[in-house]
Amino acid sequence: MRCAALLVVLLVAGTGSVASAHPLAPALLELRELGEGRVAVTWKTSRYRATGSDVEPLLPEDCSALRAPQSVVDADSLVLTWEVRCAHPLVGQRFAVSGLGPAGIDALVRVTLADGRVVRGVVRAAAPDFLVPAREQPLAIARAYVAIGIEHILNGFDHLLFVAGLMLLVRGRRRLLETITAFTVGHSITLTLATLDLVRLPSRPIELLIALSIFVLAVELTRDAAAPPTLLRRRPWLMALAFGLLHGFGFAAALREVGLPAGDVPLALFSFNLGIELGQLAVVAALLLAAAALARLPLRWPRWAPQVPVYVIGSLAAYWCFERAAVLMR
Repeated sequence: MRCAALLVVLLVAGTGSVASAHPLAPALLELRELGEGRVAVTWKTSRYRATGSDVEPLLPEDCSALRAPQSVVDADSLVLTWEVRCAHPLVGQRFAVSGLGPAGIDALVRVTLADGRVVRGVVRAAAPDFLVPAREQPLAIARAYVAIGIEHILNGFDHLLFVAGLMLLVRGRRRLLETITAFTVGHSITLTLATLDLVRLPSRPIELLIALSIFVLAVELTRDAAAPPTLLRRRPWLMALAFGLLHGFGFAAALREVGLPAGDVPLALFSFNLGIELGQLAVVAALLLAAAALARLPLRWPRWAPQVPVYVIGSLAAYWCFERAAVLMR
């Protein structure tokens, strides 16, 4: 019944906007005090957004623009930069972001004060404004980066599809736990190394390789169960560990976009990784619960039904491979 649960989830999610597998990345509002009331503003949004959504930063009324915004557009994002003059220091000021609800995203706020201190926060549709504190508290850092990690994994449909494929490949809850744990260990290692700049690889080839890893898993799932088991089936944790190392570079690219707070790098890194694991475990638990619920229904699935989620995974992975290869060749 695990296949049936995945079939339902893939049919629902796969028909939406996930076909491109570009996560709905959070917006970023960056403010930097320059002195004499001047503040440099950077507003970054993803080019991939919900239809009809319009997300905009809202600055305090005592902040007036000194020059018109300048825009830079790349393959994935739109960046606006301009300068304002504020009558009061940024500490104690409130900044907000409108349109988060329709867009289905959060926004990150990063403020560099005149003395060099950096404070960060996350605003959501339910709490769309951010009060700049005098000092960033450890608990606030942990909450912010856990939320960023959860949002990233839940919006990263390609990563979740790989986990779903592992659930189809592995039989037995103990082996599934070992395999998911190996995937976690793998991406935690490279996430840490890449975020700390100990290892750095270009993001676009990594995205292509992530899509290829999902396609390889899908091909393995199409093999005849009666055939001699391959290494991937005998040691699924080994494959999960190897491909987890690859996926970790993808997570690190998202974390580098946000940045890490000076003096609290270990806490922020741990919290981000914790958020990823919480989101991943929530998806696994949801699929297992869906499978258990479907098992109680008096349904007779056709014999070909278990192959549908496998071919959905493979088709999406192949599409992403072509899409990302095309971007890489530009």
